[in-house]
Amino acid sequence: MLTTLATVLAGLLGAALIAMGAMVFAKPRNATGFGIPDTPVDDPAFRSWLHVKGAREIVCGAFIFVLMLVAPTSVLGWYVLTFAVMPVADTLIVLRSGGPKATAYGVHAATAAVMLATALGLLL
Repeated sequence: MLTTLATVLAGLLGAALIAMGAMVFAKPRNATGFGIPDTPVDDPAFRSWLHVKGAREIVCGAFIFVLMLVAPTSVLGWYVLTFAVMPVADTLIVLRSGGPKATAYGVHAATAAVMLATALGLLL
């Protein structure tokens, strides 16, 4: 039961990553919600960096689905556990840049916590 729930959560994380990555291309202004103040989303050079970020999120989300299809749940668990470092880093980046603590903790740290719980559910 725990493994099934964790697998469903992993799928939701994968879908969320793909959706967030796609939104960077569709609506770059939404990137201001990432939590870094004064994000210059109208700057064409910065949009190129956003596209790099978006493409990587799409690939990371797709890789979750690949692992769900071809790998044992423990491999998916290790991937999600390793990948949970990214929202921890995002939390620290937002805090160090003077961004809102609500975004740092409520979005990024909460995502890391969900990823950690998902990974543990897949590994136990």
